[in-house]
Amino acid sequence: MSATTAVRPPAAGGASWNDRLKRWPSWAVLLGIVIVALLIGSTRSGGELTDQDRVDGIAQRIACPTCDGESVYESQSAAAGQIRDQVMQFVRQGTYSDDQIIQYIQTNYGTRTQLVPKATGFDAIVWALPVFAGVCAIAGLAVAFRRWQRAADARPSDADRELVDAALREQDDEP
Repeated sequence: MSATTAVRPPAAGGASWNDRLKRWPSWAVLLGIVIVALLIGSTRSGGELTDQDRVDGIAQRIACPTCDGESVYESQSAAAGQIRDQVMQFVRQGTYSDDQIIQYIQTNYGTRTQLVPKATGFDAIVWALPVFAGVCAIAGLAVAFRRWQRAADARPSDADRELVDAALREQDDEP
């Protein structure tokens, strides 16, 4: 076999229709698996919560008023211990919801005790904006990669080949 091998020219317009059809089902299956996994993970229940599970869940959503960047669940300060005890009393009474207990703590200790922002109003925008920016960035990258791929798949025309051949002949003719 010679040093130059015959290269099969691609179908007009880049990849053939058959090649495109082979790629899409695998991506569709992958997307379906991701969606199903997210749905199962977000709706799955771990069963009935014990009082301690509820206290821990609430304590993880409340910031320690004396510590910087720690939740009441993590903190070992006296103030965090008092809040955990107070939350345990409310949970054992059984008359208050988690949100009502958190609202009570915020009223008594200030709004700086909120670790997880509300899902309404300005707080929702603060959480949604970075997600939206990330989705836009990923979409922009996908468009850019697609353009680069199309540019890389571009084949030279006959006129381009003639120009290169003429330039190579001129270069060979020069002393």
